Amino acid sequence: SLPDLDLLHDPEDELLCANVMDLVQATLGRAPLGAKRCSRLLMPAQLLAQVRTELLHLACSEPCGLRGALLDLCVEHGKACHDVGHIAVDPAVVPTFQLTLVLRLDSSLWPKIQGLFTSGPAFTPLKLSTGFRVIKKKLYSSEQLLIEEC
Repeated sequence: SLPDLDLLHDPEDELLCANVMDLVQATLGRAPLGAKRCSRLLMPAQLLAQVRTELLHLACSEPCGLRGALLDLCVEHGKACHDVGHIAVDPAVVPTFQLTLVLRLDSSLWPKIQGLFTSGPAFTPLKLSTGFRVIKKKLYSSEQLLIEEC
């Protein structure tokens, strides 16, 4: 419920999450897709806000909050999922959970990007869809994976 979330709200996590989102955008900005291709993946403002909210939500029940997160970034297109980066939110903290953020390319772009994965070097800006999936894995217990689809 909303009042319960307010009790778990950590202002330090809010600031940390803003920094993490900057790192996510920087990582996406130099994402390697395909053999010799680089693409600047653009996060729409709506996606940025949704991911930020979801990361804070998933971190609120963790012993170290967002500081204990390892964040893996993946971009899904078609049936393939490409790993584009890894972020240790606070390298000084032993990670307590791992989040895999699976972003999707805007489906209207698929015909335009098919050639990205086959030939020569290029640099192309690509917009991400506002839909995403987050997979949470606790590193200190044997609980099942938590998968949230947004």
